Formats: sequence, structure tokens, C-alpha cells
Amino acid sequence: MMDAFFPYAETTHGITVRVSVTFFAERSDPEVGKWFWAYHIRIENGRIAPVQLLTRRWTIADGRGALFRKEGRGVVGEEPVIQPGEAYDYVSGCPLTTPTGWMEGSYAMLDAGGGVLDVRIPRFALQAPAVSN
Repeated sequence: MMDAFFPYAETTHGITVRVSVTFFAERSDPEVGKWFWAYHIRIENGRIAPVQLLTRRWTIADGRGALFRKEGRGVVGEEPVIQPGEAYDYVSGCPLTTPTGWMEGSYAMLDAGGGVLDVRIPRFALQAPAVSN
């Protein structure tokens, strides 16, 4: 289902990850090769038991095709427990040295039985608006 606010979405193991992205002109400076985007992620638990987000893994590509990998515990300093039928939202950011790129990744989530689920984060575009002269 397409959501106007969250144009990117993917469901894995009953957990839906939705993403919206915004270019931040005020944090960007194209003259020195700096572009910045904020992304808003909503994680919805469609399972019958709670899950806990343990780690995140990102692949980030710039407009030249260079790939960067980032891994870490939790998101924005938290390792949230998401109850069935509930959602967790957070906002973070990504700087690049090109006006275009993309991001995708996954979360490792602990399920109620002690297993770890690999939950996909859909690929989303990082696109600065065209500048007219």
C-alpha cells in the first residue's frame, strides 16, 4: 500500500519499515560539496508478540557509486521494544558529498522466543532538488 507521507515501505517477518526523506538545504552547502538529508522511519509491529530492535546495518551509496557501510547498536541511542500493533518512529540524517545517492539496510530484532529477525529497510533515494541558474 502506497502512503503519501512514507513513500518507501517493506515488510519482513510481519514488521513493516516505512521511510520518508527530506532534503535539508539549510544544512547543505553545494559550493563545498556538502548535501544533507533527514529521514523519518516508522517501524510497525504486525506480529502477535513484542520485538526489540537491537542493531542497525546501513549501506549508503553516493552519486559516484561509492558504497559506505554503517553498523551499530539501536537507533538514535535507543533499543526500543515495539508492542504488537504499535509503531516506533525516529528521525536521523545522512550527509553526502554528491547531490544524489541512496540508502538501504536492515535491523536485527529480538523476537519473543529469543530468536533474531533480520528486518529489511527499503532502499530510498537521496535526491537534492535541481538548482536553476
